Amino acid sequence: MNVDDVVAEKIAAARRRAEEAKRRRAALQAARQRGLAHRHAQRLRNQAAARTTDGPETDTPPASNDTTEENQ
Repeated sequence: MNVDDVVAEKIAAARRRAEEAKRRRAALQAARQRGLAHRHAQRLRNQAAARTTDGPETDTPPASNDTTEENQ
């Protein structure tokens, strides 16, 4: 084997490792995006369910029945 052949094999191996790492990162990123989409959808479902079970959708507190001098 020639030195150039050894160097070429090492370069090819390095390229294979880089491509494998790139595919692995892409797969992890895709899984992360699916997980985030699922989490977001679940959060929206939870918020919608909370609105329907808690009553009105407004965040204003109910009027108080204080009988202070200002209210008389």
